[in-house]
Amino acid sequence: MKRLPPIHPGQILKEDLDDAGISLNGLSRDIRVPMNRISAIVNGKRAISADTAIRLALFFGTTPQYWMNLQANYDLALAEHESGGRIRADVKPLATR
Repeated sequence: MKRLPPIHPGQILKEDLDDAGISLNGLSRDIRVPMNRISAIVNGKRAISADTAIRLALFFGTTPQYWMNLQANYDLALAEHESGGRIRADVKPLATR
């Protein structure tokens, strides 16, 4: 079965902004980060850092962990999608020793 590629957290951020009627520029002003940081996240070119997670959590009324979990889940899914089979072939589990 073919799996779909993982969803970057920037896509979720973009949907949240669209739903709230907030522009990328407006968000960058409100959370006091450069516009190119928000643009890169939304375009899947940059990860959500701990600093950005804190800022987004305060802005949206979530937790920083929510944003960090989105990023960690994406990173793991991407690694599995791109390299999971090769890694499983390379690693000899402790239980098989």
